Amino acid sequence: MALVLVPEVPLADWLSGLDAQMRRSPAYFAGKPVVVDLSALSDQPHLVAGLMDALAARGIRVAGVEGLAPDAALAASLPPVLAGGRTVTEGVIPDAPSAEPEQPPAPPPPEPSFLLLDQPVRSGQSVVFPRGDVTVVGHVGSGAEVVAGGSIHVYGTLRGRAVAGIAGHGQARIFCRRLEAELLAIDGLYRTADDIEPALRGKAAMAWLEGDSMRVASLD
Repeated sequence: MALVLVPEVPLADWLSGLDAQMRRSPAYFAGKPVVVDLSALSDQPHLVAGLMDALAARGIRVAGVEGLAPDAALAASLPPVLAGGRTVTEGVIPDAPSAEPEQPPAPPPPEPSFLLLDQPVRSGQSVVFPRGDVTVVGHVGSGAEVVAGGSIHVYGTLRGRAVAGIAGHGQARIFCRRLEAELLAIDGLYRTADDIEPALRGKAAMAWLEGDSMRVASLD
């Protein structure tokens, strides 16, 4: 799963904001491929090389860039330009008009706003559900990741990463039966294992946002 960064101009201000976020969660970008959306620099391609150097100096591994034309003139040493796809439907013209108008197809059922996993999320697995809550009936193993647009409920031990509220839902929460998490995140605010109070380890816990900070409390 690749993370997407969207730089804004002036770059110095944007990089200062990125530095502030990385100070709150130094390990968040570790081992993660990153795609950089360069739409804001489409008319200033001369800034791209300097931006890539600034990201590399921060240990951010860029797998590709987007927001530029595929034939954009970039140095050979820079990451490749990616092009997104769009699904299209090809129309079919009938040989002759039908005697009666066809009935429109029934509307599809609404998509669920929650995801229920009745098996553990094992080490190395990543579950991403941006449309709502995720409930795991079991544990989330070390090195595993659960990402949700809403809240996350783990009815077992949470050892990996739990990232809630990615759709800008600041009221999202994270619940678990036993807290051993590597990372907790809600709507862009993070806590790594080192930032979680030792007294909460191994206990039923809840994480939520309060202003510009994340709170974690025991449910016992």
